[in-house]
Amino acid sequence: MSVQIIAVSPGSPADRAGIQPGEMLVALNCHPIEDILDYQFYMTEQKLRIDLQDADGGCRHVTVRKDEYEELGLEFSSYLMDQQHHCKNKCIFCFVDQMPPGMRDTLYFKDDDARLSFLFGNYITLTNMEQKDIDRIIQMHISPVNVSVHTMDPALRQQMMQNPKAASSLDYLRQLAAAGIKINTQLVLCPGINDGPHLDESLRQLGELYPSVESIAAVPVGLTKFRDGLYPLRPYSKEEAQQVIRQIHAFSEAFLQREGVRLAYPADEFFLKAGIPIPDGEYYGEYNQLENGVGLLSLLREELAEALEDWEDDGLSRRISLATGEAPAAFLQAEIAKVTQRFPGLDCTVYPIHNDYFGDEITVAGLVTATDLIGQLRGKDLGEELLIPGVMLRHEQDKFLDDKTVEDVQQALGVPVRTVDNDGAQFLQALLGIQEDLPEATW
Repeated sequence: MSVQIIAVSPGSPADRAGIQPGEMLVALNCHPIEDILDYQFYMTEQKLRIDLQDADGGCRHVTVRKDEYEELGLEFSSYLMDQQHHCKNKCIFCFVDQMPPGMRDTLYFKDDDARLSFLFGNYITLTNMEQKDIDRIIQMHISPVNVSVHTMDPALRQQMMQNPKAASSLDYLRQLAAAGIKINTQLVLCPGINDGPHLDESLRQLGELYPSVESIAAVPVGLTKFRDGLYPLRPYSKEEAQQVIRQIHAFSEAFLQREGVRLAYPADEFFLKAGIPIPDGEYYGEYNQLENGVGLLSLLREELAEALEDWEDDGLSRRISLATGEAPAAFLQAEIAKVTQRFPGLDCTVYPIHNDYFGDEITVAGLVTATDLIGQLRGKDLGEELLIPGVMLRHEQDKFLDDKTVEDVQQALGVPVRTVDNDGAQFLQALLGIQEDLPEATW
């Protein structure tokens, strides 16, 4: 296989070697280049033999000397250097299958691409992989790998993912662990299916793969109102969420005593559903599962408390509002109350947004749309500024899931809208009205 070079960075090692756009990259130091992982792994060498092919099939090679890890300077038509791998599972809980019609095409694409796991932290199921792919990961010793496990019962995993490879691919997980590849795992729990005794057994088996398995996140299934014709699932009740937490705590406390780490953690959403206070920061160790909503609220609380120590009230007078999902609203209200104790001139109203767009069971902030923001906040006294968590926006930070923009919301509500990061210090700055560019939020 070869990959077409579309551009060469001026002054780069590749440019100095005379490599031209339009040529095909065939190999680096005799290693065939199939995708971005091969390229990034073999490109780090200081001396490179680069095999090339022109449009007529003619072959040549050049030799490049460069600093270790210096970029070679080649650009390709896509970041992955080939097509993104599509998920071949038909999981009974798949969120993409529950999306409403008429949304942009990219929201209906299901990825299951190991390269995105390494590069961006995406979770993969391993069902898209062959033995040669596992061998390559082990050879390159790429870590960490983020794996959606869901259950360690092979038959149940196959049933839940509706893919025959779901059972056999669990062996890949064990191969990676045996090779010392670091692995973060997630269990999307569905009431009455992979919880209860199945959860206990999954925790036990994943615990046996420690220290390669660095963390286990348990996340409750997310259910929208668009489930016609799909597998019958229901949300967790308060009592069931409490039971899941008890099971995980029993395992993690014993593991902590034995190995010095908890290893397994319920997502914040489980604590909110159960009506159990979010644990302190010490509970979460290294916060290995923030991308799964594990410890986000605890980290925010911890950082906000630290930031408050550095600020004194200078007569602040500010009235604002904050919109978020229903699940974290009470938590954020309590944290803002701590800020107003220090800054009594701050008046911040928290608006929990009911998710009419996706349905009653969706309560997280990340799935709140502009449509619901506008529909529920229009006519409300929002003060001088409306704060929203940036996780409501897609990664490009330009649109909500319903394709509306922040500008659309500002125009409809007649108030400036400010996206806020999950970082406690930046959250405090936003509350106090300190103006600076704030990155993406996750609450």
